[in-house]
Amino acid sequence: MTLLEKIPAMDDRELKNLLDNARRLETAGTERQKADAAELLPALEAAVAQRKQAKTEAAAEKRAAARKTPAPRKVRAKAV
Repeated sequence: MTLLEKIPAMDDRELKNLLDNARRLETAGTERQKADAAELLPALEAAVAQRKQAKTEAAAEKRAAARKTPAPRKVRAKAV
């Protein structure tokens, strides 16, 4: 199984770590490492962007749901 095939199964921390390493190797690695990093970077960046978008949408939905259903207010009787 290649790294490209493993990307969907990675958690966010693993994905960010691999992206950081690929970016580092793209500039400071050997020719082979630079080539491998260049191959991985588009897929890694797309996966990170997709997950970020999904989290943003989920948070927006949660905020919208919280605004739509306010808790019922209790009516207090006035003290005489």
